[in-house]
Amino acid sequence: MRVGIVAGEMSGDYLGAGLMRELRRLYPEARFEGIGGRRMEAEGMASLYPLEALSVMGLVEVLRHLPKLLLIRRDLVRRFRRNPPDVFIGIDAPDFNLRLEQRLREAGVPTVHYVSPTVWAWRQGRIRQIARAVDRMLCIFPFEREFFRDHQVPARFVGHPLADEVSMVPDQRAARAELGLPEEVPLVAVLPGSRMSEVRHLGPAFLETVAWLHRHRPDAHFVVPCATDRIAAHLRDLVAAYNEGMHVTLVDGRARDCLAAANAALLASGTASLEAMLHKCPMVVAYKVSTVTGWLARRLIRVPHFAMPNLIAQRRLVAEFAQEAAIPGNLGPAVLDLLDNPDQRTALVAEFEQLHRELRQDASLQAAAAVAELLQEAGHRPANNNEVAG
Repeated sequence: MRVGIVAGEMSGDYLGAGLMRELRRLYPEARFEGIGGRRMEAEGMASLYPLEALSVMGLVEVLRHLPKLLLIRRDLVRRFRRNPPDVFIGIDAPDFNLRLEQRLREAGVPTVHYVSPTVWAWRQGRIRQIARAVDRMLCIFPFEREFFRDHQVPARFVGHPLADEVSMVPDQRAARAELGLPEEVPLVAVLPGSRMSEVRHLGPAFLETVAWLHRHRPDAHFVVPCATDRIAAHLRDLVAAYNEGMHVTLVDGRARDCLAAANAALLASGTASLEAMLHKCPMVVAYKVSTVTGWLARRLIRVPHFAMPNLIAQRRLVAEFAQEAAIPGNLGPAVLDLLDNPDQRTALVAEFEQLHRELRQDASLQAAAAVAELLQEAGHRPANNNEVAG
């Protein structure tokens, strides 16, 4: 059995490797080809192009690489139509994969898309293309399944792999020891982003907030994970500019350890807010982009919240501030309230535990079972049909 599979970035390589491992358990003879990274190659993937060829972010960068991306997609369409796989799986990267999936589905290849595009939040017109492109949509958040079913797209909630990976009960003491941080002090994790563009927008406001918090809680300590050396240098300069005797520790990466160690977090929206939730770390979330991008976002985005815990819960659990509201005068009091109000922290942790359990579904196993169901419809039965999860 042949499986075509394309991951568009490192997170997709991680998801793809877990999915491949579970599919091979069901179909020991399975062969995989397409595009993947080191993890997928370690599982036996024959990668036709390096993963980095698709890992392009930002409008200008995409436009510069567009001719190459189109050539790669045309080549994959030709290869897979000439020698069709038994199923094709696109992992995330919707701008690349959905068109590829549509072309292959038109040629009779069953198609799966793993990780829903944020069509429920903006550009909802894409749902028509998704309906033409995929036989199964594999959703990592529960609310996505209902959205797709409402639009007659077959969808299955498989859970979030991070929820499987992160312990239900974080060890705060061990995390602080690992980072060399004091055990008993109030600790705030500060995560202004993993990309330089995010850090440039949020870094100054976050460091001003740290200074504000230091004036109101001089005993508080702050830990800042830095995704890259360049970001670390930029944040080091900001800390020096705002330093008023603050206890600030910069850490090389290790964002998850910082969240596990902290009593509260101040962070940029995105995956960091999901990771904070899984580590049971109460948080304040901020979103800040250029004025033009913010103006467009307000007109295009159709969800009432942007922090992941709020989206998953479908209600406001954590404080979130966007654009001109993401200022120290709002961020500081919200973080201080988390530090000073243990009852609020306890209530949030209980909510986070419930959401964690909801997302903890053994995602790789569930995704493989969904692919196996589609393959069975085409006559490919697993080696052990009893192992297919419901």
